Amino acid sequence: MELKHNAFKAAIARGERQIGLWSSLCSPLVAEIIGGAGFDWILIDTEHSPNELPDVVAQLQALATSPSTPIVRPAWNDPVLVKRILDGGAQSLLLPFVQNAAEAKAAVAATRYPPHGIRGLAAAARGSAFGRIKDYHARAATEICVLVQIETQEALDNLEEIASVDGVDGVFIGPADLSASLGHLGDQAHPRVQEAIRDAAARLAKTGKPAGILTGNEEQARRYIEWGYVFVAVGADLGLLARNAEALAARFKG
Repeated sequence: MELKHNAFKAAIARGERQIGLWSSLCSPLVAEIIGGAGFDWILIDTEHSPNELPDVVAQLQALATSPSTPIVRPAWNDPVLVKRILDGGAQSLLLPFVQNAAEAKAAVAATRYPPHGIRGLAAAARGSAFGRIKDYHARAATEICVLVQIETQEALDNLEEIASVDGVDGVFIGPADLSASLGHLGDQAHPRVQEAIRDAAARLAKTGKPAGILTGNEEQARRYIEWGYVFVAVGADLGLLARNAEALAARFKG
């Protein structure tokens, strides 16, 4: 059995726009539905949703035949969480709250086997197709995609150093926590927050590392694409369900 090609990793390395959807509903059925909707990538979130590893594996299974690349966000930049998610079959990870180059290097090291990192060796985990992928341990890193999340002023100050870390494939700007860090809690549209987001895209373009972001606002999403963001999540399954359910009820109940 061959190692699965990571289409998302290859696409962002070429600078090709990748449009994604956030998934927080912890359901393989939901993953199957949105996986066939036409998005390039689906983010399975475990930081701000009640997803546990068995739930994540079920969602990865649901997306296995989908054209959408699954990306998993661990609850923290923790090598134990990373190890378990990779063994569960994920190839792409978004590591939250990376503040500096040292933390970015730690994130990469958690995805690499020795001597290049600290990932623990499992002989027959799901990630290696239960030991059926030839030379998996020697070749796994070629298809693992490491994305690091910038969420504070401190991280912005260290942006170029973080982006330059070998093994970091993309840098994701977290606009919600960034707005809080900049003193505008919950106001992602504030001019200071928007300027920081625009500046980050320009700085990342100079490093050659693709930039990513999330917004449920279509106008903002199109603006971010214009600013040079390469991988953009344009909504979330939870938001689509909640807002459309509310709108439907309101049309009939007034």
